[in-house]
Amino acid sequence: MTPITGLPLTPPQAPALAGPLAPQNAGGQPFKNILLEALNQVNTMQSQANEAVQQLVTGGDVNPAEVLTSLQKADISFRMMLQIRNKLVQAYQEVNNIRI
Repeated sequence: MTPITGLPLTPPQAPALAGPLAPQNAGGQPFKNILLEALNQVNTMQSQANEAVQQLVTGGDVNPAEVLTSLQKADISFRMMLQIRNKLVQAYQEVNNIRI
């Protein structure tokens, strides 16, 4: 069996942790900042969808297909963030239930 050209033969290694209270991703950005940035993006999508609906209702110059697309994007991003929150709560509860 020959490897696919351009793909590594070994799985990528996880980045080393800088400290127990400051987990970092590969880019060096703290996990808290990544979550806050994602929340801000979801909030921005929700605001843009609300503005698009408002323009459509008031007779503004907006394409109904674009309004529907922005609503769907906002909905999907919100659902994704909700699932991430659920997974984080579940992980916290599992760690909290560990007996020492």
